[in-house]
Amino acid sequence: MRWNLKPKPSEESINALANELHVDGLVATLLIQRGIDTYEKARQFFRPSLNNLHDPFLMKDMDKAVERIEKAIANGENILVFGDYDVDGTTAVSLVSSYLKNYYPNVATYIPDRYDEGYGISFKGIDFADDNGFSLIIALDCGIKSIDHVAYAKEKNIDFIIGDHHRPGSILPDAVAVLDPKREDCEYPYDELCGCGVGFKLIQALGFNRNQTIDELVPYLDLVATAIAADIVPMTGENRVLAHFGLQVINENPRPGIKALTHQLKKQTLNITDVVFIIAPRINAAGRIKHGNHAVELLTEFDFEQAQQFASEIEQYNSDRKDLDQQITKEALSQIENNQEKERFTTVVFQEDWHKGVIGIVASRLIENYYRPTIVFTKSGDKYAASARSVKGFDVYNALESCAEHLEQFGGHMYAAGMTLKPENYQNFKNAFEKVVAATIAPDLLIPEIAIDAEIDFADISPKFIRIINQFEPFGPENMTPVFVSKKVFDTGYGKPMGKEEEHLKLFIKQNNSEGIAAIGFGLGNKLETTKNKKPFEIAFCIDENQWNGKITTQIRLKDIK
Repeated sequence: MRWNLKPKPSEESINALANELHVDGLVATLLIQRGIDTYEKARQFFRPSLNNLHDPFLMKDMDKAVERIEKAIANGENILVFGDYDVDGTTAVSLVSSYLKNYYPNVATYIPDRYDEGYGISFKGIDFADDNGFSLIIALDCGIKSIDHVAYAKEKNIDFIIGDHHRPGSILPDAVAVLDPKREDCEYPYDELCGCGVGFKLIQALGFNRNQTIDELVPYLDLVATAIAADIVPMTGENRVLAHFGLQVINENPRPGIKALTHQLKKQTLNITDVVFIIAPRINAAGRIKHGNHAVELLTEFDFEQAQQFASEIEQYNSDRKDLDQQITKEALSQIENNQEKERFTTVVFQEDWHKGVIGIVASRLIENYYRPTIVFTKSGDKYAASARSVKGFDVYNALESCAEHLEQFGGHMYAAGMTLKPENYQNFKNAFEKVVAATIAPDLLIPEIAIDAEIDFADISPKFIRIINQFEPFGPENMTPVFVSKKVFDTGYGKPMGKEEEHLKLFIKQNNSEGIAAIGFGLGNKLETTKNKKPFEIAFCIDENQWNGKITTQIRLKDIK
């Protein structure tokens, strides 16, 4: 594990911001590291406001999208809201369809079957629209590369509006409107929205057209916050505002579907981490194990009892998902070992009966064992389908572009992508991918890194400091939970392993004459020896608050020990 201490800003800039905000130098350092170096930026950071949301009509084609939807409503056309089967897609579909249904009845939803149709817009979905008299399809969280599909729909007199956030190819689909802040010709001020975020901008524009205020759209933000958390987009700018207010909705007045997923939790206030680990996996499990329609049903249901019924079914899907991903991860690790591929620059594995719905999770699990770009393939119809995951700092999408000749199709982001190929091309692709990554990845990117914000002493961990750090939330990419390093700490003799396989570590640690602080290190059971006999050691850690029996105590969450 590499510990990488972030560069400390200049004393001059630290002192200037500290004086302006009336905070200490440590807080000023943490803010400057996040690009917050003026009073105004700090005000927007600590006091997110819905007034800071951008005008949706700044997005290229938004005027065309609104015009076409209003025309469809005026003419009594049937509208189909189409979206991907993951959290971002199902929340986006739930958001836009439920908004439209508030004032127009002829709206239906369509989520493609992961196994039968695969990712994105499908010919089957377009045939469904044609057979059932839909003349307008609003595609969300997919479609930016669906040139052939949109052309096929056009032949059938079906118009498309695409709302996506993935990188476009060199040609855009011939749709009525293509909403994607990553379009090169789009001057929208913020290009890191998720698919559901683009969906929200669409309803914001429609709402503006109908003289609705932004406050009237706030109830939809529980969906947007869930998508932002699940899709791991930067927690900056507009995403931060949307997530902040979305969390408020989740905690104060969530839709019945989200309430049904969370109402039994003992925690009073949910944060973004809870959304990532509790709400998002359950919504995802529907599309992974059964069908994404179940997620949309849950998220658009307004009867709480019915929502509870849907939620308990989804809970079962999530439990099945956990069993599957554990099993497949074991099989994949054996394959790496048997093929003698432990020392490669990449992991590429395939087994035809692996469950397509969990291969993305398995890819992430494999990275925990072999830290390198990873692709997990399974059989899908007469092709192989895969999910790719990357390591910090390496663009897996660019690597796939370099191997595109072996692929049928691919799409995604820097850190996650999906693809299909013909079985006969699998080995060639595997070799090409290894070659590209070996030639382009910096060696240090193959060692897991802990980015450390600052070195602190336990004396710095005051109630006031914790209160300010809590105001940095919601955390996420580009605004991660601060990680600190402290030296010369020692365990008071209470250190012990925890967990079924003693894989975790619990300590009670001090520094100099400080009070003792409880510390938990997940996956650090193997570090027990380092902490014995009151020997001093160094820790990389986050500061957490532990809620137990209504009492809140400070706790250190260890990331590494040396």
